Amino acid sequence: MELIGKGGIIMIIILFLSVAATAIIIERFLFFRRIKVDEEKLINRLKSVLRKKHYDEGLSICENNPSPIANLMKVAIENRHYSQSEMKDTIMSAANLEIPQLERYLTTLGTIAHVSPLLGLLGTVTGNIKAFGVLGNFGGAVGDPALLATGISEALLTTAAGIIVSVPTVAFYNFLVNKVNHIIIRMENRVNDLAVLLGKE
Repeated sequence: MELIGKGGIIMIIILFLSVAATAIIIERFLFFRRIKVDEEKLINRLKSVLRKKHYDEGLSICENNPSPIANLMKVAIENRHYSQSEMKDTIMSAANLEIPQLERYLTTLGTIAHVSPLLGLLGTVTGNIKAFGVLGNFGGAVGDPALLATGISEALLTTAAGIIVSVPTVAFYNFLVNKVNHIIIRMENRVNDLAVLLGKE
């Protein structure tokens, strides 16, 4: 609490951003854990069922395994009377609807990662201005160097806090963005397979 008091309003903002970043990271990890499925096993199981034309069973499998891939499979099964080209367009549209869910809050997380060190720097600049202002009130001849050193050290606290928040946030942001990109690529690769499996020539 003492450090927060020394850092002033900027330190409070940085602390708030750190809490927000932590909440987003936890929420995203829980989300990806919830939608995690063995895709190869799911696809093979669905192919086996769909070759037998057991479409209701296929829909049931998709509903019991909520994930982006399963959602695409469900759309494909529901629109199985389409041609391959129409099927592909329909599945791509469904895939585009899945992307916002995958990328949810990532823009905010990236913003926090980039803004935190800038806020820390702002806190340092304003703190130094205040420290030099206090020193100037005493006059150059009687100013105490220790007073200036104390003021600067307190001002630098916000820079340190901003960097401490930014570094792990950047790391988690990059990790989550890469994870989302891999999921999107896998979804795109499945589009043709689904169209061939269910679409009519």
